[in-house]
Amino acid sequence: MKKAGIIYKTVNEIRGPLLVVEGVKNARYNELVEVTLPDGHVIIGSVLDSHEDKAIIQVFGRTEGLELNVSVHFTGEVVKIPLTNDLIGRVFDGSFKPLDKLPPPIGDEEREVFFSVINPAAREPPSEFIQTGISVIDGMNSLVRGQKLPFFSEAGLPHNMIAAQVARQATIPGREEDFAIVFIGMGIKNEEYAYFRKEFEETGALNRSVMILNLANDPVIERILAPRIGLTIAEYLAFEHNMHILVILTDMTNYADALRSISIAREEVPARKGYPGYLYT
Repeated sequence: MKKAGIIYKTVNEIRGPLLVVEGVKNARYNELVEVTLPDGHVIIGSVLDSHEDKAIIQVFGRTEGLELNVSVHFTGEVVKIPLTNDLIGRVFDGSFKPLDKLPPPIGDEEREVFFSVINPAAREPPSEFIQTGISVIDGMNSLVRGQKLPFFSEAGLPHNMIAAQVARQATIPGREEDFAIVFIGMGIKNEEYAYFRKEFEETGALNRSVMILNLANDPVIERILAPRIGLTIAEYLAFEHNMHILVILTDMTNYADALRSISIAREEVPARKGYPGYLYT
């Protein structure tokens, strides 16, 4: 069966996980593309930018085997994930592939992961206390539903232990049954991955969590995709199933480094320490 969309074989440049395709017409931002390698293997990507007759494609997954003679199929669709409350208790990688040896989820619906954010000014004033079980946080720097709480750390300090402890203990008093965790690890090492999996499984925290884990040796672009997948899941569970969701992201430094890598590949004008200016907005 012939695929819908347009197929191009006009790649003229490869910059890491980015492909520059010439002669493209009407490419849409975040449009889903399929890159077919000479051996027939297909890699998924999306449109990162387009200008005149050129489109920049960001590839999800490993980039081994990328050549200028690949075929790029513009599908006309956008990156979506299936959503269901059965995602609780599951573990996925940064491109939403299962890591728990269970089949891919079949959702009640699909939603875009690159979507407009919720207007924070439209929400009710935050007032509901989230208990972390860590006395110094609960007593001196309380976490409140609807707010963000950054944890600043240095190399060698137990920030992963703190993140796992919050995931294990956090709750809203009196609403424990409607509370869940979306845990997103970005650029974590293999030993950190093993620690989080063991900690969540042995303590039972996984039973009320969705884990999105991107390893340091995974493609850099998945570090950009992972938090968007996690937040899409969190918003679905919160607004469609009336659950109280705590999102934990670690490590934001790895996310910032991924943004810098992509920005350099796009030849953008750098800001402080080589990071793109939009990192600070």
